[in-house]
Amino acid sequence: MNRLKDKIAVVTGSGAGMGEGVVRLFAEEGARVVVSGRDEEKGEAVASEIVAKGARAVFVRADVTVEAECRALIDKTVERYGVIDVLVNNVGLSTRGTIEDTTVELWDKLFATNVRSAFICMQQAVKYMKERRQGSIINIGSVNAYIGEPKLMAYSATKGAMMTLTKNTASYLNQYRIRVNQLNVGWTLTPNERLVKTVEEGRGEDWLEEAVKTRPWGRLLLPRDIAMAALYFASDESELITGSVLDLEQYPVGRPPNW
Repeated sequence: MNRLKDKIAVVTGSGAGMGEGVVRLFAEEGARVVVSGRDEEKGEAVASEIVAKGARAVFVRADVTVEAECRALIDKTVERYGVIDVLVNNVGLSTRGTIEDTTVELWDKLFATNVRSAFICMQQAVKYMKERRQGSIINIGSVNAYIGEPKLMAYSATKGAMMTLTKNTASYLNQYRIRVNQLNVGWTLTPNERLVKTVEEGRGEDWLEEAVKTRPWGRLLLPRDIAMAALYFASDESELITGSVLDLEQYPVGRPPNW
């Protein structure tokens, strides 16, 4: 407990899924968390549940595909708390498409959501973090960043771009003692993943039973698993680590099962 005592943490896309897991754990560890997303009902519900448990949270609505809303999210956090200590760029779309059937519109949408938003939020957060010569930025990537599934062509490209963005900015920002690290996440069980597998891919209600058979530990990653890794990078325990990319998966990258 209290590994993030009194730190101010903003997590994009935290009304559900991995982002929700991160804000809940950060709050448990003493942070004052800013829950953010487009869905006010879900975001307010997460923030209210955190507060009901005796922790501290507020919801700030933001559509991160809009530059002004990215910047406002960071500005409103600083207006409320005076500082920002941790930024987690978690928002991501994983719409399917190969090189043959991905439209330019889809390509642009994924890059705007997955990469451009992180760039803008980071740029705005750095304005405040460098004044105090401290801060931790955590980008949520994917093991698809290295090659990726053919059906996730544009998504994989965005996560590869995110990885370069992480390392490039980490190299520059160490002059201000601002750390930038990335989590390349593997197959994670979230509400959206359930929807994709059952509806978009039509795998049926027993898809999870079949999926876990491909995993050596007999389950998929959970949002809590991602949150635990994010907690390390957000805390002072990793104060000398920057530009790192941590792969979170049950297989070494390059050896995925055929799913």
